[in-house]
Amino acid sequence: MASVNSLASQVQAMSEQVNNISASLLAAQFAIKSQRQQIQELIAAQASNSVIITSLQATSSHGDNAWILASTALVVMMTIPGLALFYGGLAQAPNVLSTVMQSFSIMCTVSFLWFSFGYSLCFTAGDVFYGNSSNFWLHDMTSKKMRNDSEKLFMVYQMTFAVISAAIICGSFAERMRFSAMLIFIAIWHILVYCPVAHWSWGPGGFLNTAGCLDYAGGDVVHVSAGFSGLVASMLVGKRRGISQGQEISPHNALLVFLGASLLWVGWFGFNAGSAFAADHMAINAMATTQMSGACGGLAWMAVEWIMRKRPTVVGIVSGSICGLVCITPGCGYVDLAGAVAIGLIGGITGFFSIQMKHMFGFDDALDAFGVHGICGVVGCLATGLFADQGVTRDPNENGAFYGKPSQLYIQLYGVVVVVAYCSVISFLILKLLDIVMIAVTGTGIRCSPEAEKIGLDISEHGDSLIKETPVFSLGQIKVGNQHVLQAGWNENTSVVPVSTSITRVQVSDPVHLEDKVHPFQQDE
Repeated sequence: MASVNSLASQVQAMSEQVNNISASLLAAQFAIKSQRQQIQELIAAQASNSVIITSLQATSSHGDNAWILASTALVVMMTIPGLALFYGGLAQAPNVLSTVMQSFSIMCTVSFLWFSFGYSLCFTAGDVFYGNSSNFWLHDMTSKKMRNDSEKLFMVYQMTFAVISAAIICGSFAERMRFSAMLIFIAIWHILVYCPVAHWSWGPGGFLNTAGCLDYAGGDVVHVSAGFSGLVASMLVGKRRGISQGQEISPHNALLVFLGASLLWVGWFGFNAGSAFAADHMAINAMATTQMSGACGGLAWMAVEWIMRKRPTVVGIVSGSICGLVCITPGCGYVDLAGAVAIGLIGGITGFFSIQMKHMFGFDDALDAFGVHGICGVVGCLATGLFADQGVTRDPNENGAFYGKPSQLYIQLYGVVVVVAYCSVISFLILKLLDIVMIAVTGTGIRCSPEAEKIGLDISEHGDSLIKETPVFSLGQIKVGNQHVLQAGWNENTSVVPVSTSITRVQVSDPVHLEDKVHPFQQDE
Protein backbone atom coordinates (compact mmCIF):
# COMPACT_ATOMS: atom_id res chain seq x y z
CA MET A 1 0.00 0.00 0.00
CA ALA A 2 2.84 2.33 0.85
CA SER A 3 4.43 1.70 -2.55
CA VAL A 4 1.16 2.56 -4.29
CA ASN A 5 0.93 5.83 -2.39
CA SER A 6 4.57 6.65 -3.27
CA LEU A 7 3.93 5.94 -6.94
CA ALA A 8 0.82 8.17 -6.90
CA SER A 9 2.87 10.93 -5.29
CA GLN A 10 5.55 10.65 -7.96
CA VAL A 11 2.95 10.75 -10.73
CA GLN A 12 1.41 13.86 -9.17
CA ALA A 13 4.83 15.52 -8.97
CA MET A 14 5.57 14.65 -12.56
CA SER A 15 2.19 16.06 -13.58
CA GLU A 16 3.00 19.34 -11.84
CA GLN A 17 6.36 19.46 -13.62
CA VAL A 18 4.63 18.84 -16.94
CA ASN A 19 2.19 21.63 -16.14
CA ASN A 20 5.10 23.93 -15.26
CA ILE A 21 6.91 22.98 -18.44
CA SER A 22 3.76 23.62 -20.46
CA ALA A 23 3.34 27.01 -18.83
CA SER A 24 6.99 27.82 -19.58
CA LEU A 25 6.57 26.74 -23.18
CA LEU A 26 3.51 28.92 -23.54
CA ALA A 27 5.42 31.86 -22.04
CA ALA A 28 8.37 31.22 -24.35
CA GLN A 29 6.05 30.96 -27.35
CA PHE A 30 4.47 34.28 -26.41
CA ALA A 31 7.91 35.88 -25.96
CA ILE A 32 9.04 34.55 -29.35
CA LYS A 33 5.91 35.90 -30.95
CA SER A 34 6.48 39.28 -29.29
CA GLN A 35 10.10 39.33 -30.40
CA ARG A 36 9.12 38.43 -33.94
CA GLN A 37 6.71 41.35 -33.94
CA GLN A 38 9.43 43.68 -32.65
CA ILE A 39 11.84 42.40 -35.33
CA GLN A 40 9.25 43.04 -38.01
CA GLU A 41 8.71 46.55 -36.65
CA LEU A 42 12.49 47.17 -36.64
CA ILE A 43 12.77 45.89 -40.21
CA ALA A 44 9.97 48.20 -41.29
CA ALA A 45 11.59 51.14 -39.47
CA GLN A 46 14.95 50.34 -41.04
CA ALA A 47 13.37 50.21 -44.47
CA SER A 48 11.77 53.57 -43.83
CA ASN A 49 15.08 55.01 -42.63
CA SER A 50 16.83 53.60 -45.70
CA VAL A 51 14.37 55.43 -47.91
CA ILE A 52 15.02 58.65 -45.98
CA ILE A 53 18.81 58.17 -46.11
CA THR A 54 18.71 57.42 -49.83
CA SER A 55 16.62 60.53 -50.38
CA LEU A 56 19.02 62.66 -48.33
CA GLN A 57 22.03 61.26 -50.19
CA ALA A 58 20.41 62.02 -53.52
CA THR A 59 19.57 65.54 -52.39
CA SER A 60 23.14 66.04 -51.12
CA SER A 61 24.59 64.79 -54.39
CA HIS A 62 22.32 67.15 -56.32
CA GLY A 63 23.49 70.05 -54.17
CA ASP A 64 27.14 69.12 -54.67
CA ASN A 65 26.65 68.90 -58.42
CA ALA A 66 24.92 72.28 -58.46
CA TRP A 67 27.85 73.85 -56.62
CA ILE A 68 30.42 72.36 -59.03
CA LEU A 69 28.33 73.53 -61.99
CA ALA A 70 28.37 77.07 -60.58
CA SER A 71 32.08 76.84 -59.75
CA THR A 72 32.88 75.74 -63.29
CA ALA A 73 31.15 78.83 -64.68
CA LEU A 74 33.01 81.04 -62.18
CA VAL A 75 36.42 79.68 -63.18
CA VAL A 76 35.61 80.10 -66.89
CA MET A 77 34.83 83.73 -66.05
CA MET A 78 38.29 84.07 -64.51
CA THR A 79 39.92 83.61 -67.92
CA ILE A 80 37.34 85.29 -70.13
CA PRO A 81 36.74 88.05 -69.40
CA GLY A 82 38.60 88.34 -66.05
CA LEU A 83 42.23 87.65 -66.95
CA ALA A 84 41.73 89.07 -70.47
CA LEU A 85 40.59 92.44 -69.07
CA PHE A 86 43.26 92.42 -66.37
CA TYR A 87 46.06 91.83 -68.88
CA GLY A 88 44.42 94.13 -71.43
CA GLY A 89 44.49 97.02 -68.98
CA LEU A 90 48.13 96.37 -68.08
CA ALA A 91 49.20 96.23 -71.73
CA GLN A 92 49.93 99.22 -73.97
CA ALA A 93 47.07 100.56 -76.04
CA PRO A 94 48.31 99.22 -79.43
CA ASN A 95 48.42 95.68 -77.98
CA VAL A 96 45.15 95.40 -76.08
CA LEU A 97 43.28 93.34 -78.67
CA SER A 98 46.20 90.97 -79.17
CA THR A 99 46.31 90.42 -75.39
CA VAL A 100 42.62 89.58 -75.04
CA MET A 101 42.85 87.49 -78.22
CA GLN A 102 45.47 85.35 -76.53
CA SER A 103 43.17 84.57 -73.60
CA PHE A 104 40.18 83.80 -75.79
CA SER A 105 42.09 81.64 -78.27
CA ILE A 106 43.68 79.71 -75.40
CA MET A 107 40.22 79.00 -74.00
CA CYS A 108 39.27 77.43 -77.34
CA THR A 109 42.54 75.58 -77.94
CA VAL A 110 43.07 74.10 -74.49
CA SER A 111 39.40 73.10 -74.17
CA PHE A 112 39.72 71.01 -77.34
CA LEU A 113 43.01 69.48 -76.22
CA TRP A 114 41.59 68.71 -72.77
CA PHE A 115 38.59 66.88 -74.19
CA SER A 116 40.80 65.03 -76.68
CA PHE A 117 43.78 63.99 -74.57
CA GLY A 118 44.48 66.14 -71.53
CA TYR A 119 41.88 64.83 -69.10
CA SER A 120 42.85 61.22 -69.66
CA LEU A 121 46.56 62.01 -69.24
CA CYS A 122 45.87 63.76 -65.93
CA PHE A 123 43.18 61.76 -64.15
CA THR A 124 43.41 58.13 -65.20
CA ALA A 125 45.53 55.50 -63.48
CA GLY A 126 48.70 55.21 -65.49
CA ASP A 127 52.06 55.54 -63.80
CA VAL A 128 53.76 58.10 -61.55
CA PHE A 129 54.37 60.42 -64.51
CA TYR A 130 51.29 60.26 -66.77
CA GLY A 131 47.81 58.82 -66.89
CA ASN A 132 46.72 56.45 -69.66
CA SER A 133 44.70 56.76 -72.87
CA SER A 134 41.50 55.09 -71.67
CA ASN A 135 39.53 58.35 -71.67
CA PHE A 136 40.90 59.86 -74.90
CA TRP A 137 38.07 61.67 -76.69
CA LEU A 138 36.02 61.24 -73.47
CA HIS A 139 35.63 57.53 -74.08
CA ASP A 140 33.68 55.54 -71.45
CA MET A 141 32.56 58.43 -69.28
CA THR A 142 28.75 58.22 -69.58
CA SER A 143 27.79 56.64 -66.26
CA LYS A 144 30.99 56.82 -64.21
CA LYS A 145 31.12 58.70 -60.93
CA MET A 146 33.99 60.47 -59.24
CA ARG A 147 33.78 61.85 -55.69
CA ASN A 148 29.96 61.54 -55.82
CA ASP A 149 29.84 63.78 -58.90
CA SER A 150 29.38 62.97 -62.52
CA GLU A 151 32.81 62.40 -64.04
CA LYS A 152 31.85 64.57 -66.99
CA LEU A 153 31.22 67.45 -64.60
CA PHE A 154 34.53 66.78 -62.85
CA MET A 155 36.24 66.73 -66.24
CA VAL A 156 34.79 70.08 -67.34
CA TYR A 157 35.61 71.68 -63.99
CA GLN A 158 39.24 70.55 -64.18
CA MET A 159 39.42 71.83 -67.77
CA THR A 160 38.99 75.39 -66.51
CA PHE A 161 42.19 75.04 -64.46
CA ALA A 162 44.12 73.89 -67.52
CA VAL A 163 42.81 76.86 -69.50
CA ILE A 164 43.71 79.59 -67.03
CA SER A 165 47.15 78.06 -66.35
CA ALA A 166 48.06 78.43 -70.01
CA ALA A 167 46.56 81.92 -70.23
CA ILE A 168 48.60 83.16 -67.25
CA ILE A 169 51.86 82.46 -69.09
CA CYS A 170 51.04 85.03 -71.78
CA GLY A 171 51.50 87.83 -69.27
CA SER A 172 55.25 87.28 -69.32
CA PHE A 173 55.85 87.48 -73.08
CA ALA A 174 52.99 89.88 -73.90
CA GLU A 175 53.37 92.46 -76.69
CA ARG A 176 56.17 90.73 -78.58
CA MET A 177 55.48 87.07 -79.45
CA ARG A 178 53.89 86.09 -82.74
CA PHE A 179 50.33 84.82 -82.40
CA SER A 180 51.02 81.61 -84.33
CA ALA A 181 54.05 80.84 -82.18
CA MET A 182 52.01 81.45 -79.03
CA LEU A 183 49.30 78.98 -80.09
CA ILE A 184 51.80 76.24 -80.94
CA PHE A 185 53.75 76.77 -77.71
CA ILE A 186 50.61 76.67 -75.55
CA ALA A 187 49.34 73.49 -77.21
CA ILE A 188 52.64 71.66 -76.64
CA TRP A 189 53.02 73.11 -73.14
CA HIS A 190 49.59 71.83 -72.17
CA ILE A 191 50.46 68.25 -73.12
CA LEU A 192 54.08 68.13 -71.96
CA VAL A 193 53.99 70.37 -68.89
CA TYR A 194 50.52 70.93 -67.44
CA CYS A 195 49.20 67.37 -67.81
CA PRO A 196 52.16 65.67 -66.10
CA VAL A 197 52.24 68.18 -63.23
CA ALA A 198 48.48 67.86 -62.67
CA HIS A 199 48.80 64.07 -62.65
CA TRP A 200 51.67 64.21 -60.14
CA SER A 201 49.67 66.35 -57.72
CA TRP A 202 46.04 65.29 -58.23
CA GLY A 203 45.95 62.16 -60.37
CA PRO A 204 45.74 58.56 -59.10
CA GLY A 205 49.25 57.33 -58.38
CA GLY A 206 50.93 60.72 -58.85
CA PHE A 207 54.19 60.78 -56.91
CA LEU A 208 53.68 64.24 -55.34
CA ASN A 209 50.24 63.18 -54.19
CA THR A 210 51.66 59.95 -52.77
CA ALA A 211 54.44 61.88 -51.03
CA GLY A 212 51.83 63.96 -49.18
CA CYS A 213 52.41 67.28 -50.95
CA LEU A 214 49.41 69.52 -50.18
CA ASP A 215 47.96 71.48 -53.09
CA TYR A 216 44.28 72.09 -52.55
CA ALA A 217 43.43 74.18 -55.61
CA GLY A 218 46.52 74.64 -57.77
CA GLY A 219 49.50 76.30 -56.14
CA ASP A 220 52.04 74.03 -57.84
CA VAL A 221 49.80 72.85 -60.66
CA VAL A 222 48.58 76.28 -61.82
CA HIS A 223 50.56 79.19 -60.44
CA VAL A 224 54.09 77.84 -60.02
CA SER A 225 54.03 75.96 -63.34
CA ALA A 226 52.64 78.95 -65.28
CA GLY A 227 54.78 81.55 -63.51
CA PHE A 228 58.13 79.87 -64.06
CA SER A 229 57.25 78.84 -67.61
CA GLY A 230 56.45 82.51 -68.22
CA LEU A 231 59.81 83.54 -66.80
CA VAL A 232 61.63 81.24 -69.23
CA ALA A 233 59.51 82.52 -72.13
CA SER A 234 60.18 86.17 -71.28
CA MET A 235 63.93 85.54 -71.23
CA LEU A 236 63.99 83.61 -74.50
CA VAL A 237 61.77 86.05 -76.39
CA GLY A 238 63.69 89.05 -75.09
CA LYS A 239 62.73 92.49 -73.87
CA ARG A 240 60.10 94.66 -75.48
CA ARG A 241 61.34 97.38 -77.79
CA GLY A 242 60.48 100.19 -75.38
CA ILE A 243 62.08 98.46 -72.40
CA SER A 244 65.27 97.90 -74.40
CA GLN A 245 65.35 101.64 -75.13
CA GLY A 246 65.06 102.48 -71.44
CA GLN A 247 61.41 103.54 -71.45
CA GLU A 248 59.19 103.10 -68.41
CA ILE A 249 56.00 101.41 -69.65
CA SER A 250 52.88 101.90 -67.54
CA PRO A 251 49.43 100.25 -67.74
CA HIS A 252 47.34 102.00 -70.37
CA ASN A 253 43.98 101.64 -68.58
CA ALA A 254 43.70 101.23 -64.81
CA LEU A 255 39.92 100.82 -65.03
CA LEU A 256 40.27 97.67 -67.15
CA VAL A 257 42.79 96.35 -64.62
CA PHE A 258 40.29 97.01 -61.83
CA LEU A 259 37.42 95.31 -63.67
CA GLY A 260 39.53 92.29 -64.58
CA ALA A 261 40.87 91.88 -61.04
CA SER A 262 37.35 92.16 -59.61
CA LEU A 263 36.11 89.38 -61.89
CA LEU A 264 39.13 87.29 -60.96
CA TRP A 265 38.38 87.70 -57.26
CA VAL A 266 34.76 86.59 -57.69
CA GLY A 267 35.84 83.67 -59.87
CA TRP A 268 38.40 82.61 -57.28
CA PHE A 269 35.60 81.36 -55.04
CA GLY A 270 34.80 78.77 -57.69
CA PHE A 271 38.51 78.08 -58.10
CA ASN A 272 39.19 77.42 -54.42
CA ALA A 273 35.89 76.54 -52.75
CA GLY A 274 34.85 74.47 -55.78
CA SER A 275 37.90 72.28 -55.23
CA ALA A 276 36.11 70.75 -52.22
CA PHE A 277 33.90 68.96 -54.81
CA ALA A 278 31.01 69.25 -52.38
CA ALA A 279 28.89 71.93 -50.76
CA ASP A 280 30.23 71.10 -47.29
CA HIS A 281 32.34 72.47 -44.44
CA MET A 282 35.51 72.24 -46.56
CA ALA A 283 34.00 74.44 -49.27
CA ILE A 284 32.87 76.94 -46.64
CA ASN A 285 36.34 77.08 -45.10
CA ALA A 286 37.99 77.47 -48.52
CA MET A 287 35.64 80.34 -49.40
CA ALA A 288 36.25 82.12 -46.09
CA THR A 289 40.04 81.80 -46.26
CA THR A 290 40.03 82.93 -49.90
CA GLN A 291 38.15 86.12 -49.07
CA MET A 292 40.32 86.89 -46.07
CA SER A 293 43.63 86.31 -47.84
CA GLY A 294 42.62 88.39 -50.87
CA ALA A 295 41.57 91.28 -48.65
CA CYS A 296 44.76 91.17 -46.55
CA GLY A 297 46.91 90.94 -49.67
CA GLY A 298 45.37 94.13 -51.05
CA LEU A 299 45.80 95.96 -47.74
CA ALA A 300 49.42 94.85 -47.39
CA TRP A 301 50.39 95.99 -50.91
CA MET A 302 48.57 99.30 -50.42
CA ALA A 303 50.34 99.95 -47.13
CA VAL A 304 53.81 99.20 -48.54
CA GLU A 305 53.16 101.30 -51.65
CA TRP A 306 51.83 104.16 -49.55
CA ILE A 307 54.94 104.12 -47.38
CA MET A 308 57.48 103.74 -50.18
CA ARG A 309 55.86 105.74 -52.98
CA LYS A 310 53.83 108.21 -50.92
CA ARG A 311 50.47 107.32 -52.50
CA PRO A 312 48.35 104.17 -53.03
CA THR A 313 47.28 103.27 -56.56
CA VAL A 314 44.36 101.35 -58.04
CA VAL A 315 46.65 98.98 -59.94
CA GLY A 316 48.63 98.45 -56.73
CA ILE A 317 45.79 97.43 -54.44
CA VAL A 318 44.18 95.10 -56.99
CA SER A 319 47.57 93.51 -57.72
CA GLY A 320 48.06 92.95 -54.00
CA SER A 321 44.70 91.22 -53.76
CA ILE A 322 45.63 88.92 -56.64
CA CYS A 323 48.89 88.10 -54.81
CA GLY A 324 46.95 87.21 -51.67
CA LEU A 325 44.58 85.01 -53.67
CA VAL A 326 47.47 83.24 -55.39
CA CYS A 327 49.16 82.56 -52.05
CA ILE A 328 46.06 81.07 -50.43
CA THR A 329 45.25 78.80 -53.38
CA PRO A 330 47.31 75.74 -52.32
CA GLY A 331 46.27 75.99 -48.68
CA CYS A 332 42.69 77.34 -48.73
CA GLY A 333 41.24 73.99 -47.67
CA TYR A 334 43.92 73.25 -45.08
CA VAL A 335 44.35 76.48 -43.08
CA ASP A 336 42.10 78.37 -40.69
CA LEU A 337 41.22 82.07 -40.85
CA ALA A 338 44.22 83.12 -38.77
CA GLY A 339 46.47 81.33 -41.21
CA ALA A 340 44.65 82.99 -44.11
CA VAL A 341 45.31 86.45 -42.65
CA ALA A 342 49.01 85.69 -42.27
CA ILE A 343 49.27 84.20 -45.76
CA GLY A 344 47.44 87.16 -47.30
CA LEU A 345 49.70 89.72 -45.63
CA ILE A 346 52.81 87.78 -46.64
CA GLY A 347 51.49 87.49 -50.18
CA GLY A 348 50.79 91.20 -50.61
CA ILE A 349 54.22 92.22 -49.34
CA THR A 350 56.00 89.49 -51.31
CA GLY A 351 54.18 90.45 -54.49
CA PHE A 352 55.12 94.12 -54.19
CA PHE A 353 58.82 93.33 -54.02
CA SER A 354 58.82 90.33 -56.36
CA ILE A 355 57.72 92.39 -59.36
CA GLN A 356 60.84 94.54 -58.84
CA MET A 357 63.02 91.52 -59.63
CA LYS A 358 62.65 92.11 -63.37
CA HIS A 359 64.37 95.48 -62.96
CA MET A 360 67.11 94.01 -60.79
CA PHE A 361 67.91 91.04 -63.05
CA GLY A 362 67.12 92.58 -66.41
CA PHE A 363 64.32 90.40 -67.78
CA ASP A 364 61.01 91.71 -69.12
CA ASP A 365 58.14 90.03 -67.29
CA ALA A 366 55.72 92.29 -69.17
CA LEU A 367 52.53 91.91 -67.12
CA ASP A 368 54.16 90.40 -64.00
CA ALA A 369 52.97 86.84 -64.49
CA PHE A 370 56.17 85.50 -62.91
CA GLY A 371 56.27 88.01 -60.05
CA VAL A 372 52.63 87.54 -59.08
CA HIS A 373 51.97 83.88 -59.91
CA GLY A 374 55.41 82.27 -59.85
CA ILE A 375 56.87 83.82 -56.69
CA CYS A 376 53.60 84.11 -54.78
CA GLY A 377 52.69 80.56 -55.81
CA VAL A 378 55.93 79.29 -54.25
CA VAL A 379 55.32 81.33 -51.10
CA GLY A 380 51.78 79.96 -50.85
CA CYS A 381 52.91 76.35 -51.20
CA LEU A 382 55.54 76.77 -48.48
CA ALA A 383 53.12 78.67 -46.23
CA THR A 384 50.72 75.74 -46.51
CA GLY A 385 53.44 73.58 -45.01
CA LEU A 386 53.50 75.94 -42.04
CA PHE A 387 49.83 76.81 -41.46
CA ALA A 388 47.97 73.60 -42.42
CA ASP A 389 45.82 72.60 -39.45
CA GLN A 390 44.34 69.15 -38.88
CA GLY A 391 41.54 70.88 -36.97
CA VAL A 392 40.34 72.14 -40.34
CA THR A 393 41.11 69.09 -42.43
CA ARG A 394 40.13 66.49 -39.78
CA ASP A 395 43.05 64.43 -41.06
CA PRO A 396 46.17 64.06 -38.90
CA ASN A 397 48.30 63.61 -42.01
CA GLU A 398 47.36 67.10 -43.24
CA ASN A 399 49.11 69.14 -40.60
CA GLY A 400 51.69 71.92 -40.89
CA ALA A 401 54.88 72.73 -39.03
CA PHE A 402 53.11 75.18 -36.69
CA TYR A 403 50.67 72.45 -35.64
CA GLY A 404 53.05 69.60 -34.93
CA LYS A 405 54.33 68.28 -38.28
CA PRO A 406 57.57 70.03 -39.28
CA SER A 407 58.20 67.50 -42.05
CA GLN A 408 55.29 68.94 -44.04
CA LEU A 409 57.36 72.03 -44.85
CA TYR A 410 60.05 69.85 -46.41
CA ILE A 411 57.46 67.92 -48.39
CA GLN A 412 56.08 71.21 -49.74
CA LEU A 413 59.58 72.38 -50.64
CA TYR A 414 60.17 69.09 -52.44
CA GLY A 415 57.05 69.64 -54.54
CA VAL A 416 58.01 73.22 -55.41
CA VAL A 417 61.56 72.27 -56.47
CA VAL A 418 60.33 69.44 -58.68
CA VAL A 419 57.68 71.56 -60.41
CA VAL A 420 59.96 74.59 -60.90
CA ALA A 421 62.78 72.50 -62.36
CA TYR A 422 60.58 70.45 -64.66
CA CYS A 423 58.48 73.36 -65.98
CA SER A 424 61.50 75.58 -66.57
CA VAL A 425 63.50 72.96 -68.46
CA ILE A 426 60.65 71.66 -70.62
CA SER A 427 59.39 75.18 -71.42
CA PHE A 428 62.90 76.18 -72.48
CA LEU A 429 63.21 73.16 -74.77
CA ILE A 430 59.77 73.73 -76.32
CA LEU A 431 60.42 77.40 -77.07
CA LYS A 432 63.97 76.89 -78.30
CA LEU A 433 63.02 74.11 -80.70
CA LEU A 434 59.94 76.01 -81.84
CA ASP A 435 62.05 79.07 -82.62
CA ILE A 436 64.52 76.98 -84.65
CA VAL A 437 61.73 75.27 -86.60
CA MET A 438 59.87 78.49 -87.33
CA ILE A 439 63.04 80.18 -88.56
CA ALA A 440 63.69 77.22 -90.85
CA VAL A 441 60.12 77.08 -92.17
CA THR A 442 58.97 80.70 -92.26
CA GLY A 443 62.21 82.64 -92.04
CA THR A 444 61.15 84.31 -88.80
CA GLY A 445 61.25 83.04 -85.24
CA ILE A 446 58.77 83.17 -82.41
CA ARG A 447 59.22 86.92 -81.89
CA CYS A 448 57.51 89.63 -83.91
CA SER A 449 59.58 91.84 -86.18
CA PRO A 450 60.66 95.26 -84.86
CA GLU A 451 58.33 96.93 -87.36
CA ALA A 452 55.36 94.84 -86.19
CA GLU A 453 56.16 95.57 -82.56
CA LYS A 454 56.49 99.28 -83.31
CA ILE A 455 53.01 99.62 -84.81
CA GLY A 456 51.51 97.25 -82.25
CA LEU A 457 50.42 93.63 -82.39
CA ASP A 458 46.75 94.58 -82.72
CA ILE A 459 47.36 95.76 -86.28
CA SER A 460 50.39 93.67 -87.27
CA GLU A 461 48.99 90.33 -86.01
CA HIS A 462 45.22 90.81 -86.17
CA GLY A 463 44.57 93.74 -88.52
CA ASP A 464 42.48 95.68 -86.03
CA SER A 465 42.97 98.25 -83.31
CA LEU A 466 41.13 99.99 -80.52
CA ILE A 467 42.85 103.20 -81.55
CA LYS A 468 40.75 104.74 -84.30
CA GLU A 469 42.65 107.70 -85.67
CA THR A 470 41.07 110.05 -88.26
CA PRO A 471 43.63 112.39 -89.82
CA VAL A 472 42.65 116.00 -89.19
CA PHE A 473 45.22 117.63 -91.46
CA SER A 474 46.58 116.59 -94.84
CA LEU A 475 49.21 118.23 -96.97
CA GLY A 476 48.33 121.82 -97.86
CA GLN A 477 48.77 125.32 -96.54
CA ILE A 478 47.27 127.41 -93.80
CA LYS A 479 47.10 131.10 -94.69
CA VAL A 480 46.89 133.78 -92.05
CA GLY A 481 46.21 136.96 -93.99
CA ASN A 482 48.64 136.87 -96.89
CA GLN A 483 51.27 134.78 -95.07
CA HIS A 484 51.80 131.00 -95.45
CA VAL A 485 52.56 129.93 -91.90
CA LEU A 486 52.04 126.11 -91.83
CA GLN A 487 52.07 123.23 -94.29
CA ALA A 488 48.81 121.40 -93.60
CA GLY A 489 45.32 120.80 -94.94
CA TRP A 490 41.81 119.91 -93.82
CA ASN A 491 40.58 116.35 -94.09
CA GLU A 492 37.27 116.10 -95.94
CA ASN A 493 35.83 113.63 -93.42
CA THR A 494 36.64 115.76 -90.38
CA SER A 495 34.21 118.23 -88.93
CA VAL A 496 36.03 118.93 -85.67
CA VAL A 497 38.33 121.88 -85.23
CA PRO A 498 41.84 120.53 -84.44
CA VAL A 499 43.76 121.66 -81.42
CA SER A 500 47.53 121.48 -81.84
CA THR A 501 49.60 120.19 -78.96
CA SER A 502 52.33 122.73 -79.65
CA ILE A 503 50.24 125.79 -80.66
CA THR A 504 47.60 126.51 -78.08
CA ARG A 505 46.78 130.11 -78.99
CA VAL A 506 46.21 131.85 -82.30
CA GLN A 507 46.28 135.63 -82.06
CA VAL A 508 44.85 136.74 -85.35
CA SER A 509 41.81 138.67 -86.38
CA ASP A 510 41.67 137.41 -89.97
CA PRO A 511 40.04 134.06 -90.83
CA VAL A 512 42.32 131.04 -91.19
CA HIS A 513 42.12 129.46 -94.66
CA LEU A 514 42.49 125.66 -94.75
CA GLU A 515 42.77 125.00 -98.52
CA ASP A 516 39.28 125.90 -99.76
CA LYS A 517 37.72 125.91 -96.29
CA VAL A 518 37.63 128.92 -94.03
CA HIS A 519 37.32 128.61 -90.29
CA PRO A 520 37.09 131.79 -88.23
CA PHE A 521 39.53 131.27 -85.35
CA GLN A 522 38.61 133.65 -82.57
CA GLN A 523 41.22 136.06 -81.28
CA ASP A 524 42.41 134.64 -77.97
CA GLU A 525 43.54 137.90 -76.40
